[in-house]
Amino acid sequence: MNNALSLHPIDLSIIVVYFTAVLAIGLWIGRNTKGGEDLFLAGRSLGWIAIGFSLFASNISSTTLIGLVGSAYDGGLYISNYEWMATVVLVFFVLFFVPIFLRSRISTIPEFLERRFGRHSRRYFSGLTIVTNILVDTAGSLYAGAVVLQLFFPELDMWTTCIVLALIAGIYTAAGGLAAVVYTDVIQAVVLLLGSCLMTYFVFAHPAIDFSWTALTDGIGDAAKFSVVSPEHRPLSDDKLPWLGTLIGVPILGFYFWVTNQFIVQRVLGAKSVDDARWGALLGGLLKLPVLFIMVLPGLAFSIIWAQDNPGMALSADKVFPHMVTSLLPVGVIGLVLAGLIAAIMSSIDSTLNSASALITLDFIKPSRPNLSESDTLKVGRISMTIIMVISALWAPQIAQFDGLFKYIQEMLAYMVPPVTVLFLLGVFWKGGTAKGALATLIGGHGVAVALFLGENGFLNDGERWWSAPIHFTLVAGIVFGASLLIYVATAYWGEAKPDEEIAELMVQPAPPAQPGLKDYRLQSGLLLALTAAVVAMFW
Repeated sequence: MNNALSLHPIDLSIIVVYFTAVLAIGLWIGRNTKGGEDLFLAGRSLGWIAIGFSLFASNISSTTLIGLVGSAYDGGLYISNYEWMATVVLVFFVLFFVPIFLRSRISTIPEFLERRFGRHSRRYFSGLTIVTNILVDTAGSLYAGAVVLQLFFPELDMWTTCIVLALIAGIYTAAGGLAAVVYTDVIQAVVLLLGSCLMTYFVFAHPAIDFSWTALTDGIGDAAKFSVVSPEHRPLSDDKLPWLGTLIGVPILGFYFWVTNQFIVQRVLGAKSVDDARWGALLGGLLKLPVLFIMVLPGLAFSIIWAQDNPGMALSADKVFPHMVTSLLPVGVIGLVLAGLIAAIMSSIDSTLNSASALITLDFIKPSRPNLSESDTLKVGRISMTIIMVISALWAPQIAQFDGLFKYIQEMLAYMVPPVTVLFLLGVFWKGGTAKGALATLIGGHGVAVALFLGENGFLNDGERWWSAPIHFTLVAGIVFGASLLIYVATAYWGEAKPDEEIAELMVQPAPPAQPGLKDYRLQSGLLLALTAAVVAMFW
C-alpha cells in the first residue's frame, strides 16, 4: 500500500479552513496582549474549561498520537498507563500544589524553587528546562510534525515543512501569548477528540471486528496485550513497561510533566481563581481517560485488520496511523482526522515556544533588570520567542541525522527529572531544606543519574554494562528518585534555612471551605479517581 495520500478537495478544504481559523483566532486575541503578564499568563484570566482542554491538547502531540496507536499495535494496551496515571497525578496536583502555586503568585515554576530554597536552584532548573524546551520539545515537535506529514505527503521538504510549522505557530503565539495558545488549544482539542472518535468508529466497524468484543479478543489471541499492570503479564523483565515501572517510574515522570513542567503548568498559573485552576486540571484529567478507548484500543484492533487484509506483511509502528487513515476513512473524515493530527502538532509547538520564552524572560532577563516595564517585558518576550522559533526550526531537521540519539534523549527524562520531583515534593510537605541542600540534591541526583547512564550503556566497562540485564528507564527513574531523596534528607540542615514565616505560603496548608455540592473539588477528585480505578480494573 502506498503511504502517499491524494487528498479530495473536501479534505483539503477542511485542512485549509482549520489552519486559517487557528491563525486568525490567534491574531485576533493578540489585540488584547499589552504586557508580559498577558503574553505569559493570559492576564491571569483563564477559565476552567479553557484550561482543561488546553492541558489535554498540549499533552497530545503528534508523536504521542502516532506513538500511542503504534505502540498499541505492537505491544497492546500497556502504553495507556501513561494516560490514566496522568489523571492520578493531576488529582494530587489539584489537592496540594494548585493552591500553593496560585497563592504565591509565581509566574514560572522555577520561581517556586527560588522562593522556597534560593536563586541557584531556580536558575539550575530553569536552564535545564530551557535547553530541553528548545532542543527537545520545540525542535522535536517540529521535526516529528514534519516527519508525520511526510508519511502522508512524501513530496514535502523537511526544511520547508519545519519552517512553515514554526512560522504559523510562532506568529499567533507571539501575537496573542498564552491566551492565544489556550483558546486555539480548545479548538484543537475538540478537533482531535472528534477525529479520534471517528477513527475509532471506522476501526471497529470493519467486518473483521464488527463491534464485537469477542472478535477483538479472539483476533488478538494474546491476553497479555489487554493487560496494563498485572505482574503476570507485565513482569519485571518486560522490556516495554514492567509492572513496577508503572507503579514507581510512571508517577515520577508524570509528576514532573504535570506539576513542574512550565509548558503545562503555565495554563494553571494563568487561571483567574483557585477554583478555576482546580476544575481545569480535573477536566484535563477526565479528558485523559477516554484516550485508552479512542486512541490506544483502535491501534490494537487495527492489527487484526492489517493481518487479514495483508497476510504475511509486516507493518512498522510509525506507519500504523497513516495506514489506518488511508485504508479505513471516507472522504471528509480524512480531512478532519488530518486536521486533528495537525492540531496535535500545532498545540505542542505553540506551548513549548511560549513556555521557553517565559523562562528566558522571567527567570533570567527580568531578574537582572527589575525595573523592566510590562510593555518592555512584552517586547523582550516576543523577541526571545522569535529567536527560539528560529533556533528550533533550524535545529529540527538536524535531528534526522541521529534519530536514535533523539529517541534516547526522550528516555533521558528518567535520568534528568527525579531530583527536581524530590525538591518539589519534600519542599511543600517538610520544612527541612536549605539553599545548599537543594542544590546538592540537584547536582548529586544528576551525578547518580550520570553514573547509571554510563554503567547502563557500557561507557565505563569496555562496552559492557555493570549488571547482567538492562534496567527499564521507568525503574531508572525510581532509583535516581530514591538516591535524590536520601541526599535531600542528608543535607536538609546544611546551611541556613529560610524563616518559617517566609516559606509559610509555599507549604501545604489546611484547605479552606470548598464550593458546595458537585462544585466541591474534593468530591470531583474522588469521582475521577473512582473512574480511573474502574478503567484500570477493567484491563488489569
